[in-house]
Amino acid sequence: MEPNAAKKKVPNPADVHVGGRIRMRRMILGISQEKLGQALGVTFQQVQKYEKGATRVGAGRLLEIANYLGVPVGYFFETAVLDALETRGSRGTIATATDEFDEFVKSSEGIKLNNAFLGISDPTVRRHLLDLVVSMSRTGQES
Repeated sequence: MEPNAAKKKVPNPADVHVGGRIRMRRMILGISQEKLGQALGVTFQQVQKYEKGATRVGAGRLLEIANYLGVPVGYFFETAVLDALETRGSRGTIATATDEFDEFVKSSEGIKLNNAFLGISDPTVRRHLLDLVVSMSRTGQES
């Protein structure tokens, strides 16, 4: 690498985690990045940077985001204990499964699936749908 070449900054894992939780909550509520940005007095590009962990969210801003999204500040740190274990090299099968679950739940597919499933009011229909999905899954196991 050339001495004057800019190093690509790698986001802090904690910032990435908090940003992912912000994105997940925003998407669950159906709020656009632009609308969240307007509520915070920042551009949607800044919201993108928060969500990717490229820009650290300060304590005051995180409190504003939590209030707007209707969650306690601690919401953004849930599952962070497992992430910290991963950083220290103590990653196990539980952390791996949790990471995969978190990534799916944060995805637009996961959010749409969860919202649609919650929209089914009949418990019998939900149970049958769950049984169908389990039977089609690669593991064939129910959690």
